[in-house]
Amino acid sequence: MGEVEVISTCFVGAERSNGVSRRVELTPWDLQFLQVGPIQKGLLFYKPTLVQQQQFFNSNLIHHLKTTLSSTLDFYPPLAGRFAMVMNEEDNTCSVYVDCNNAGVAFVEAKASGLTVAAILDQSNNNNNNNVPEILRCFFTLNGILNRDGICKALMGVQVTELLDGYFIGCTLNHSLGDGASFWNFFNSWAELSRGFLQPSITPIHQRWFPGNTTCPIHLPPLIESPERLSLDGFKLTKRMFHLSKENIGRLKQKANSEMGTKTISSLQSYMAHLWRAVTRARHLHSNEDVHLVVGIGTRARMGLPGGYWGNAVFFIKETLKAGDVLGKGLGWVAWQIKKAVEKHSHEEEVRKMYMKFVKSPALIGAETSGSPNTLGISSSPRFDVYGSDFGWGKPVAVRTGAVNKLDGRVALFGGCEEGSVEMELSIHPQTLLGLENDPQFLDYFTIPGN
Repeated sequence: MGEVEVISTCFVGAERSNGVSRRVELTPWDLQFLQVGPIQKGLLFYKPTLVQQQQFFNSNLIHHLKTTLSSTLDFYPPLAGRFAMVMNEEDNTCSVYVDCNNAGVAFVEAKASGLTVAAILDQSNNNNNNNVPEILRCFFTLNGILNRDGICKALMGVQVTELLDGYFIGCTLNHSLGDGASFWNFFNSWAELSRGFLQPSITPIHQRWFPGNTTCPIHLPPLIESPERLSLDGFKLTKRMFHLSKENIGRLKQKANSEMGTKTISSLQSYMAHLWRAVTRARHLHSNEDVHLVVGIGTRARMGLPGGYWGNAVFFIKETLKAGDVLGKGLGWVAWQIKKAVEKHSHEEEVRKMYMKFVKSPALIGAETSGSPNTLGISSSPRFDVYGSDFGWGKPVAVRTGAVNKLDGRVALFGGCEEGSVEMELSIHPQTLLGLENDPQFLDYFTIPGN
């Protein structure tokens, strides 16, 4: 499928940095991610027309993107900074914070020889049974690092890769700096300034949330080398994109609510239940085996945080059921268990309790947290405005992720191109995928793009 050639590398800082460094403390929601990999997501575009180039770019496209990135960083100073660590000798702990020193975002210009947009979109003719092209890992910078490496590595990396007929803009964000909502907030802000906006439509708020009498900075156990570093890209999984139409989402929601005699099961709970049942079926598990669903719960609305709150505002819940119950008790019953689990853990009092528990006894996420056998882990959200990231020459045609944090059963959800639809990237064992692709019950709702 061609090779990716790096043309140039540099660091891009904020345009109007006044040279004064500023310290931003990190919350439990931020610090929990130190021992795992960053967020890697990117957008695929066709090349701009000559008219679009003349309208938006005074010089070449790469220069324009660098310039507007620098302007965007004026509103996002932590992104151009680095982590700093302080050792607390009195209790043999450490504290990590953001030093907004404008050291810069890593920027890579690259070229993929002979590769087209259609080749990236095609899921049928790729090597090693990887239905999302393996070359995509080369469309991102800052590969093979953990978030803790932000002490010596850039907290964000951008790579713009030129194809024969398009561009792929890939961003790598240190997950201890921000979550998916923050990631797309930045991406959309950069696109707005690229189109000529003078400031983002959503102003980012970098003041972190420390409720009540929270001790700040938070004291962590000494950070030791993590075994996850060795396994970030080590397990070769099949990665496949699936599509869920607005109509099929409605069908699943109606079916789940009808089975339970209610109207309160959400669309998300309904199609998560359908996916969980299908993956459990494809794994051919014994009825007494435990199966796990790990779901991220956003806290901005739940805790009354402002919409522009920039950082992490998410925690994870884990629901465990027996495989026999998941398969034997119906879609509605499984969706109802998901609904109960979310409601139990997501009210304000429970969120505060979990937050303070971390402050008193910090627990960092690792592979053992979300990578236990028979797990389905749901990340990202269809609510994020992915396809709104228009840099001046049209909306993207696809969203894809990088290679980090890929565990068996990891799901990334995105809002689809068509209003109300959902796209799903599934990383999973090849035999499980084969079962899904031959499961008429699953494919009655989920479709494979291009087929």
